[in-house]
Amino acid sequence: MEAVRHVSEIACHALDCEETMLNEAVMEQRLEDLEHAVADLQQRLADAIASPNWLDRVTGSISDEPAFLEVLEIGRNFRSADRPSDESAGQS
Repeated sequence: MEAVRHVSEIACHALDCEETMLNEAVMEQRLEDLEHAVADLQQRLADAIASPNWLDRVTGSISDEPAFLEVLEIGRNFRSADRPSDESAGQS
């Protein structure tokens, strides 16, 4: 009976070792995946810092477009329509 229990303990220990090894393999793979993800994020951050400000790239890029000039004129006309004329301002 003692021998059976000893074999059973060895088998359980072997299963525990196998499970532990499996868990270690899974953990190592997850750690490797995380290391790759962190490296990718670090590279993206470095690229983002190196790129110029998006506003600097856009500013003035459409200033000579006819549609843009038309929108500016419409805006000027709209704002000036809200101002009282010189004649009505002097009559108050």
